[in-house]
Amino acid sequence: MHALASAAESFQPCALVPIYNHKDTIAATVHALRVHGLPVLIVDDGSNAATRAVLEAVAANEPKVQLIRLPRNGGKGRALTAGLIAARDAGFSHALQIDADGQHDAADVPRFLAEGRTAPQALICGQALYDESVPRARLYGRYVTHVCVWLETLSFTLRDSMCGYRLYPLDATCAEIDRAPLPARMDFDTEVAVRLVWRGVPVRNLPTRVIYPENGLSHFRMLHDNLRISAMHTRLLLGMLPRAPMLVWRKRRRTACIA
Repeated sequence: MHALASAAESFQPCALVPIYNHKDTIAATVHALRVHGLPVLIVDDGSNAATRAVLEAVAANEPKVQLIRLPRNGGKGRALTAGLIAARDAGFSHALQIDADGQHDAADVPRFLAEGRTAPQALICGQALYDESVPRARLYGRYVTHVCVWLETLSFTLRDSMCGYRLYPLDATCAEIDRAPLPARMDFDTEVAVRLVWRGVPVRNLPTRVIYPENGLSHFRMLHDNLRISAMHTRLLLGMLPRAPMLVWRKRRRTACIA
């Protein structure tokens, strides 16, 4: 009983929301998170004046909302890195990353938190379930990344490394940030997940509904971000090679334990 109580006390999650100019959806996103009792950390990645005004109002009107402002737009990865470190330094044990644009279903927050309580050392990864709103090119491009990630980890552990809806164990994640910087832009989500697997962090995959809102604002730059993602996969594939014996050994050990 005492061990269970200690585990519950050590599980102190917050929500982490990076934002760049999503002024029309951020208030609803934050309110949906606060309904579940989560403290919310918003990282403003150099948004415009109109978005800054909305963020100030949200932070003033919603309890347990902290706003961090970055001086200029540096990319989603840079905003998340700043937010993860700030969450750890504030004493939180876990950070639930969720997008500001309304793509993710906040009704699934209790499911992510329940998985985190059950497996506090694990990375809880959202596995996107799309409706007809998803652009076909983006959907097919994700499958290419899935295959690359399975090669980079020599496993099917990560079912969806691109979904930006996930629960991070902060000690392990920030230790990996301290070890080597993570990408500054859209390649962050995949690289941090692969590197946490390399680190030995267990993964749980949680299917969750993801939509592309009508007239939604996307900051994905087709040419530049695809080039960055290609470079990332090259880097990760090369990084996998010296780790291959360790990854194979871990896989065999898990198989032996199950048997």
